[in-house]
Amino acid sequence: MKPSHFILASAVAAMAAGCTGKKTEEAKNTETVATEATGNDLQQKLDKYTSVRLTADMSKLTAKERQMIPLLIEAGKIMDKLFWYEAYGNGDSLLATLDNDAARQYVKINYGPWDRLDDNKPFLPGVGAKPAASNFYPHDMTKEEFEQVNLKDKTSQYTFVRRDANGKLITVPYHVQFKDEVKRASDLLKQAAALADDAGLKKYLTMRAEALLTDNYQPSDLAWMDMKNNTIDVVIGPIETYEDALFGYKAAHEAYVLIKDLDWSKRLEKYAAFLPELQRGLPVGANYKKEMPGADADLNAYDVVYYAGDCNAGSKTIAINLPNDEQVQLKKGTRRLQLKNAMRAKFDKIMEPIGDELIVDEQQKHITFDAFFATTMFHEVAHGLGVKNTINGKGTVREALKEHASALEEGKADILGLYMITQLHEKGQLEGSIEDYYTTFLAGIFRSVRFGAASAHGKANMVRFNFFQQNGAFERDEQTGKYRVNYAKMRNAMNKLSETILTLQGNGDYAGVGKLLNEQGLISPQLQSDLDRLSRKNIPVDVVFEQGVEVLGLK
Repeated sequence: MKPSHFILASAVAAMAAGCTGKKTEEAKNTETVATEATGNDLQQKLDKYTSVRLTADMSKLTAKERQMIPLLIEAGKIMDKLFWYEAYGNGDSLLATLDNDAARQYVKINYGPWDRLDDNKPFLPGVGAKPAASNFYPHDMTKEEFEQVNLKDKTSQYTFVRRDANGKLITVPYHVQFKDEVKRASDLLKQAAALADDAGLKKYLTMRAEALLTDNYQPSDLAWMDMKNNTIDVVIGPIETYEDALFGYKAAHEAYVLIKDLDWSKRLEKYAAFLPELQRGLPVGANYKKEMPGADADLNAYDVVYYAGDCNAGSKTIAINLPNDEQVQLKKGTRRLQLKNAMRAKFDKIMEPIGDELIVDEQQKHITFDAFFATTMFHEVAHGLGVKNTINGKGTVREALKEHASALEEGKADILGLYMITQLHEKGQLEGSIEDYYTTFLAGIFRSVRFGAASAHGKANMVRFNFFQQNGAFERDEQTGKYRVNYAKMRNAMNKLSETILTLQGNGDYAGVGKLLNEQGLISPQLQSDLDRLSRKNIPVDVVFEQGVEVLGLK
């Protein structure tokens, strides 16, 4: 192929306009000179993704529900724009400099010039490292400066940190920075609420519309947890804090538009009742499991029909556990949303081919969709176990562990999800063999570590893989290069790692967590070589979606 060219002008760094027309921090490190890159390199990166049409059965929806979906998708598009600002700045300015189609596509997938499947390394020439601050903080601000300044809402999930005309740090609430955008999104949610026949959905959409205008999300979170009989759902607003790699304080905007699968949801609802019993049985000291998860938690399966913003960046989320508000969790529990159609796409196109390549032949039969669904689901359920507050007065776990909190929490959910499966299987509450769940769990690690070790999920995957390896949970056959699960040792390693993580969280041990992530959160040369085999076999790393009202046949 003839090399193609794109120009990345030095003006790319000037993100002054942002998505709101207000002055923002400039990413000084992205200033570049005109450079060439081959389309082949970028095409190889695009080939890490396989395209999936995001559809669902619309025949069971009422006429009003079908009218609601385009409104919710339109609100989701606004969240997408806000996430661009948070992750990078003015994305339109960046895209306008590129005359290479592959470069434009890959920038859109990553919401910026940093490869989310390759430890956030820049993939455009001349671009510097991704700022840990993203666009939430000034890039010339040090951690020490932030910690010393007296600003009452500086750690709020819903404020930007900026400099005033004199260079002093100030905070700007999201609803102020994004005044025009959140007004439009709020109006769309109100229009959808007017169409809702379900009283719970109508109340939630109305309250969420107000939350976008005020940054007070707790009332709408409570209303969302009270909502039980709706068919249509939307998760929307600033939610997860992964994008803030500096402190893990700031939430990024996203949206999912969802259709509940009532039959599958009915099958899942019984598991929430086991949470208190499972909490009491955690393999850790009594002080680390005193908190009881809310009894009003529930499990549901959905077909997702639109992704936007944070959840659409790089690797795609296939299950959700919300709300993140610790007070809401302790009062109401959480809702675990299993995105069944997206999950099935990843299983068929990625998980099964990985199993064929990396799991020993005699154990490949134990890789099943039901086990994949369960391990994914119980990961989300397990977020409700353990502790939300430290046992020694250091505040919440999230506050004490700062930027390490998300990685350790994801690691906790992974390992306690397997613990829950083990316990429920012994009680006769789960069908299939335990070998199915353990083998699929290992294959799932190979799938997930391909996302790289830069994200919270990536670090968690590598800690678990290395911990399991050191404790004999699996062996690698040197002749075939395939892995064999040792089921008894995997169970022992599961309990040991569960105790380690829960203790670190309960103690709010910032230094201890940093040590664990730095020493265990790395991909070894041997593992990287095995992962490279998957790439040579053209097994995709993740999916991108063809999505929207036209794909759904609603336009």
